[in-house]
Amino acid sequence: MSGTDHAKLEDWQGPVPAIILVKPQMGENIGAAARAMWNFGLDRMRLVAPRDGWPNAKAVAMASGAGRVLDQITLADSTADALADLNFVFATTARKRDLTKVVMTPERAMAHAHALIADGQKVGIMFGPERAGLANEDIVQANAFISVPVNPAFASLNLAQSVLLLAYEWRRLAGQEDEVLDLSKTRFAEAGEVRAFTSHLQQRLDDVGFFFPEAKRISMIENLENMFGRLPLTDADVRTLHGVIKAIAERRHGPLGKGG
Repeated sequence: MSGTDHAKLEDWQGPVPAIILVKPQMGENIGAAARAMWNFGLDRMRLVAPRDGWPNAKAVAMASGAGRVLDQITLADSTADALADLNFVFATTARKRDLTKVVMTPERAMAHAHALIADGQKVGIMFGPERAGLANEDIVQANAFISVPVNPAFASLNLAQSVLLLAYEWRRLAGQEDEVLDLSKTRFAEAGEVRAFTSHLQQRLDDVGFFFPEAKRISMIENLENMFGRLPLTDADVRTLHGVIKAIAERRHGPLGKGG
């Protein structure tokens, strides 16, 4: 690499979104996604339970020059683990879902990602397995959807194409200004913090028999996780919500609760 090449590369450095591949099925697709990322200056990939394990020789061969991305891959056993330290997560999906979330175009999503990262937030973009895409249990952990305006008669994009599209939009919008939320000395909550709260809430609701009938338990929990997942909660919000749930539980078991 020449000195000029080094200079150009340095211009691209800085915080970037993490690309999260959930249960990818083929090493070739991981390598192709890495190549697409590095074409546009993204180098942070996270893998959730890749079917064929990691490291993968087929991924290395397909990456063809994007070894930097593969060298920095982090592995996670679950989607929750992969997202735990992120403040805002986009989920890419081609299918309509029975879940209420903000839906953004790739351009709008990457503009928002730039604004969040400029404000010190950690952002991730989540992609599902090649055959079926993201499951609802993954989707509920995201803050917003990214929907690509493709031909409805042939809406299927392969994994590397999807990554390439978002990476291109990220790079194209670099340097453009977008609105930045004034967080007033706080920050957006990390996904792990939000999940800890929803687990706390679920436990308390179990105590009072909220999830009834049992046949609807899973969908009720998904709706709760989705509701709190899509909200732009700050860490202060999460602490307050923990306090609210704790106060209600203590009040219920206190003198008034026993008498009432």
